[in-house]
Amino acid sequence: MLTLNQLHPRESAGVSAAEVYAYPDGRRWLRANMVSSVDGAAVLDGRVGSLTGPADQQLLVLLRSLCDVLLVGAGTLRAEGYGPVRARAELCEVRREAGQLPHPRLAVLSRSLDLDLSSTAFTKAAERPIVITTELAETARLREVEKVADVLLAGGTTVDLAVVIELLERQGLPRMLSEGGPQALAALYAADLVDELCLAMSPMVIAGQESRLTAGPPMPEPLLVHLGTVLERDGFLFLRYLRRPA
Repeated sequence: MLTLNQLHPRESAGVSAAEVYAYPDGRRWLRANMVSSVDGAAVLDGRVGSLTGPADQQLLVLLRSLCDVLLVGAGTLRAEGYGPVRARAELCEVRREAGQLPHPRLAVLSRSLDLDLSSTAFTKAAERPIVITTELAETARLREVEKVADVLLAGGTTVDLAVVIELLERQGLPRMLSEGGPQALAALYAADLVDELCLAMSPMVIAGQESRLTAGPPMPEPLLVHLGTVLERDGFLFLRYLRRPA
C-alpha cells in the first residue's frame, strides 16, 4: 500500500496514505482532488495528466478506491480520456465490509449530454455510471444515455450542484470525490459544498497562460480553509485543506 512522508502536523516517515485519507464516519463528505504546478498551472498542454508523477498517480487511484462516487465534469471526462473507474484489488473486500460497492460509481455532470457513450468509462464500467443533467435535456438523447448509465435530473436550465450532492447521498453514496475540472471545482466552492481539497503540488514550473484550479467568477469573499496535513513523496507535496469549523 502507498506510504508517504508526513511533514505536518507532525513529522513521520512512511505513514499509510489509506489511513490519512480515510473518510470520516457517519456523514456526507465531499473531497476534491486536484494537481497544480508550483506556479499555479492546473494543466500542461491541455491535460491534467501531464502534471502528474508515479506517487501522485498512486494517490489518485487510492482516493478513488476509498470513495463511493467519483464526480467529474463532462469536459474533464473528454479531455483526460477516462476509462473504467475501479478500486484497487486489495480494497474491494474492505469496501464490501464497509457497506460500499466493490468499485466506485462514476457520476458525470453534463448539461448538454455531449458525451461519448461508446467510451470505456461507460461500456466497461465495473459499476453502472450516473449522468447528471437538467430538466431541459433532449428526450431522445436522454434515452440514449439511459442505455449505459442512470440519469439524474438536477436543476432546470443549469445543473444545481447542491441538488446533485443531495441526490448522490440519497443514492447511498455519501463518500464523494470530485476531480473537477476547474469550472466544477469553482462552482462547488461557490455553493459551499467542498469539505476537503486534496492538492498535489507537482515539482514543475510551467509559466504561460495555463488555467488555474478554479475557473469561475470571483467569490464575494475569500474562503479561508484549514491546513490539515502536509505529506511528501518523490518531490510532490500533498496538501489537505479542510473546511474551517463554523
